Amino acid sequence: MRRILAGIETEYGFTIEGRGTNDQVEDAMALVRKSPNGCLRFWDYRFESPRKDLRGFEVDQLSIDPTDAVFDQGKAQLPATEIRSDHILPNGARFYNDHGHPEYATPECYGLKELARHDAAGEIWVTDCAQRLAEELHKTVRVYKNNSDYHGASYGTHESYLVPRSLGFQKLYEALVPLLVARPVLTGAGKTGFEGRSPCDFQMSQRADFFTEKASVDTLYRRPIFNTRDEPHAPPQSWIRLHVISGDANLMPTCTLRKVGLVKLALHLLEAGVCPKWEIPDPASAMAEVSRSTNSEGRIDLAGASWTTPRHILESYLLAAQPVVSTDPELSQLIDDCYSLLEARFDRPDDFIFQVDWAAKQWLLQQALEPGEGWNTTAQKSLDLQYHLLDPDEGLYTGLVAAGLVAHPSHQELAPLLVTPPSGRAKARGASVRLGPEITVAAGWSNLRLRTSRGEQDFALPPDADYPDALDGVSDVEELGAILNGL
Repeated sequence: MRRILAGIETEYGFTIEGRGTNDQVEDAMALVRKSPNGCLRFWDYRFESPRKDLRGFEVDQLSIDPTDAVFDQGKAQLPATEIRSDHILPNGARFYNDHGHPEYATPECYGLKELARHDAAGEIWVTDCAQRLAEELHKTVRVYKNNSDYHGASYGTHESYLVPRSLGFQKLYEALVPLLVARPVLTGAGKTGFEGRSPCDFQMSQRADFFTEKASVDTLYRRPIFNTRDEPHAPPQSWIRLHVISGDANLMPTCTLRKVGLVKLALHLLEAGVCPKWEIPDPASAMAEVSRSTNSEGRIDLAGASWTTPRHILESYLLAAQPVVSTDPELSQLIDDCYSLLEARFDRPDDFIFQVDWAAKQWLLQQALEPGEGWNTTAQKSLDLQYHLLDPDEGLYTGLVAAGLVAHPSHQELAPLLVTPPSGRAKARGASVRLGPEITVAAGWSNLRLRTSRGEQDFALPPDADYPDALDGVSDVEELGAILNGL
């Protein structure tokens, strides 16, 4: 069974005391630039093209939120490299400013637990940078790992999965969309209230209200359930990077693991030719309805006037995957855990609440409701945001962890991951960071350009190669080049 390389990119919300939305881009640049020494402070954009579509065409431009367009009018336009303020970390991750949000992109990982822990380690990097900025400004800087600011804006948490080009758009769409619609039951981060869709007190997904399309290349406006951006970060004749934008920013690493693991199950089923078939005519509306089904199994309308439930869809993937992934201990355990959670949700809620972000948040905020008080109040929305606050003294999620109600790796466990690349091609990128900007001319997901004794040379980072542990101890460019040439 093929290993699937995956990564997560998370845009963080943040506030700075005394600063407003007009300062957001500049403040995000300042926060990213508080990354400590030991990073490469650039990124190689030569092989990136966000306007290419998996369906075989390229759009003239990406859709922009009209509110953002008005907000940007009259502002001085800095060079894109200046605005992004890119940093490549010693572990092979990338940290940069994306539309006024500091964004942490994990190094690519093969393992589910490995990726979930690297995603959690990113929280440490971002909050440490925020603390250094706070000390410089003598102002309070707060960081939130969430997807919605309650002012109509949503910022993304994107997943990337490397899949064979032979699968193509149509097969990927049919295999993934039903799962993406149903998985918030087990992976949502939870949200008080609603934005732009039918009213509700509380829902499973932070992102569900912000999707309107079945499929498109856009990510900032008219967002699709299935994103068709064709930017493979690998040789394009062989690979597609499946770019999933419909998921939430999870605080529980077990939720992050589950979110990624379910997509990997669908991909393995597709490659094995046994993926369940579900035709959902309006997946954006279906996901919004699933998100609102916090107290019931929910309903998903299918083609032909029939319907099903999110649980039924999820269980169809779990059942089909059991024989396909039986040799993979992580994915087999994922199947068992998902079955157990689906059964526990209504029968044993105590076994469900503290394993799923949305359920833990709903339970916690329920405790704060005064008799007769409604959910859609400023106070409840403030508490919702405080759940995502990455502050050990004030954050509500961190309070659950401190109380022993939710399992979360400690700072001491996660911090070493910020200087230790995972297995795979991130090892090569990490080695180039250690060699420094005198040696590394350019670096990206799929390539390095190095200054060698023979002049500047380009080295490809094939996604499916075996990268030896010797990369962790590379001390000069000739040694690094020799290893990369031998892949």
